[in-house]
This record gives sequence, C-alpha cells and structure tokens, in this order.
Amino acid sequence: MELPDHFFRHESGRIVATLSKIFGLQNIDLVEDAVQDACGRALEVWSRRGMPENPSGWLMAAAKNRAVDILRRERRLRTFSSEYGRLLNSEWTIGSLVDELTDPDAIKYDQLRLMFSCGHPRLLEEAQVAIMLHYLCGFSIKEVAQAYVSGVAAVDKRITRSKKVLASSGTLFDVTQRTDFEERLPVVNRALYLLFNQGYHGGSQESPVQPLLCREAIRLVGMLLDNPFGRTTETYALAALMHLHAARLPAKLSASGELTLLADQDRSLWDLGHVQAGMELLARSSSGQALTEFHIEALIAGVHASAGDIASTDWRTIVELYDALLRLNLSPVIALNRAIAISQSEGPERGLEEIGQIIDADRLQGYPFYWAAIGELQALVQRSDDAKESFERAHAVARNPAERVLIQSRIETLTK
Repeated sequence: MELPDHFFRHESGRIVATLSKIFGLQNIDLVEDAVQDACGRALEVWSRRGMPENPSGWLMAAAKNRAVDILRRERRLRTFSSEYGRLLNSEWTIGSLVDELTDPDAIKYDQLRLMFSCGHPRLLEEAQVAIMLHYLCGFSIKEVAQAYVSGVAAVDKRITRSKKVLASSGTLFDVTQRTDFEERLPVVNRALYLLFNQGYHGGSQESPVQPLLCREAIRLVGMLLDNPFGRTTETYALAALMHLHAARLPAKLSASGELTLLADQDRSLWDLGHVQAGMELLARSSSGQALTEFHIEALIAGVHASAGDIASTDWRTIVELYDALLRLNLSPVIALNRAIAISQSEGPERGLEEIGQIIDADRLQGYPFYWAAIGELQALVQRSDDAKESFERAHAVARNPAERVLIQSRIETLTK
C-alpha cells in the first residue's frame, strides 16, 4: 500500500480540528505538539513494521492517545475546552470522552468549525488563508511562505498573531447557529477563493501553477456545501468557478513544466469530470437573486468550457460579463482581461485602445502578462519592434522559470 503525497497534510487537518475541540483554541500549541508527535510516531513505527491496513485510523488513534496523556499530565495546569471542561478534569471520564469526541462521524463537522474559526473577522484576508493552509491543509510555515511568495519570518509572525486571535475565542466557532454561520460565510468564501487563486494564478518562484492549493480549496469548499447553512448560491458559484478552472490544469502546465496559455491549450486534455461538476454547480448557483463576483467569474469560465477552441468562443458574451464584473470590482486585472476579450471580439487595435484606458494601470507594471498581452496585440498589428520591447519588459518581471521560458519563446519568434 502506497500513501498519496498529501496523506499527512490531509490527516493533520482532521486531527488539528478534532484536538482543537478537545483542548480548546487557547491550547493550540498543545494541539500542534500532539499532531507532530502522532505523525512522527507513525513514520517511525511504519518504517519498522510496515504500513497498517488503516493508516488514517492508526494516526487518529495515536493522536487520541497522545491527547489523553497530555490531558492527564496537564489538566491541573491548564484550562481546556469550556465545552467539556468538567469531564476533561476528571480522571474517570477523560478516556471515554476523548473516544466520543474522536468518533469519525464528528471529524468533518470539527473541520468545518475550525474553518470558520480561521475566518475570524479580526484577521486580515492573507492571515485567514495562511492559518487555513497551516491548520486545515497541514502546511508548514515554510510551505505557507512558498505558497505566498513571502519570507518565512513574515509568515511566522502572521501565523503567530493569528493564533493569538484564535486563542482569544477559546473554543471552535459554533456552526449550528444559522445567523452566526451566515455572517461569517462571506469571509470564509473569500478566503477559499484566495486560496484557490494562489494555486491557479499565484505565480510562485518555483511554478506558475500549484495544483495542491487548488485541490485543497476544492476540498474545503466541498465541506461547506456538505452543511445545509453553507449551500448558498454564492458558495455554489465559488465551487463552480474552482471546478471549471481546475479542469484546465492538465493542459496549463506540460509534463516538462512548460506553461501553456489558454489560446494554445489542447482542450482534449481538460478534465471533463471537473467541467461537468462545474456546470452542475453553476446551474445550482442560479436559483437565487444574488449576482456576485463568483457568479460572473464562473459564468465566464463556463463560456470557455463550452467552446471547442478560441475561435468558436462567444467573446461578446464574455465582454458583457466582464463589464458586469467591473461594475462590482474596478480591478485593473479584470479590466485587462476585458481588454483581451475585446481584442478577440473586435480586433487587436481595439484591444490596445482598451488596455490604454485601464484605470490604475500602474498597478500592473510588475505583472508579466500585462506586458505580454500588449506584446501579443502589437505583434498582430505588425508593430514588431514595439512587441519585442513589451515582451522584454514582461520577461524582466517574470516570476518563475516557466513564465520566463514562455515569454522568451515569444521574443525569439519576433526576432526570426
């Protein structure tokens, strides 16, 4: 039996959620120690005795035993979860209570509670996503820093501050109250959107695509949809967007690590399972009156998924959708995507005109695909020297080797 690469990440998220319920968030340091101890014990024992038949069950049992040891040793020194405080302080009830609280049926519910705890409104969006990656997805501080193209020390400080905010709440967020759930749901949805985008568009120093982050975001949004309070049209739209974009991942990055833009992708490589799931979720998202950014972005992704190639894409509809999206969010990146859609619908000159009118275009100066888009359109109108200069500017701000290779190939094409 061979474990998948993300086994310990996934399992640590389950264990953190469960032990946080037992210990209380004020003892999150103990939770981390217990999880690390259980994972370390697993690696040690399994290397000697071989893989158990049920590795997930083995790991949870190890964590449960570790929790009981800690409770017995420190119950007179610390305050544990207020939900179970009296029972946890009794030698006679510790074991049976921990058995009950680690029942498999309760674990997914615990993860949902931890997710909403991480979506604390006192935390900035970056901190919400960082703490979700750390606790629910099992990322180390270093891995969170790599995902966010940030320094390890900065991320460590961010997560340390986030832990203090969570600790102040004591217990996991109560997801049984509809009003409280609905108040925090937009914050959680936004954090999951940022998590997915970091994987799909993030442009880390190692790779322009991080499929693991995309998978984790899809897993967590699926957890939201398993809860009746989470089945809102906005959450359905967010899940649809994730699946429709994830469908393109097999064609976005080649086996050799080369980046392939949408126009050049082999659509036969797109994951039809994700496309089907995305379209079904998109249909469910249309049942209400709300039209959020997630809805519009998912609709745009749906138009692309329905087209056989770039030429047959309904670009007029996409331009109209970007118009609607800009009314909700006057983002220069959205304006750039709209300009590219206009170039497909009305020609490259019109596309260049629209790029020239982008508000806050100075915010795009360090974005390689801003300059690459300009270069592509300049090349189409026979402005080769200008196009080469634009691609060179794109190359100068490229964020990883795959982007640099792609842009260099465009430069070489222009110099032939």
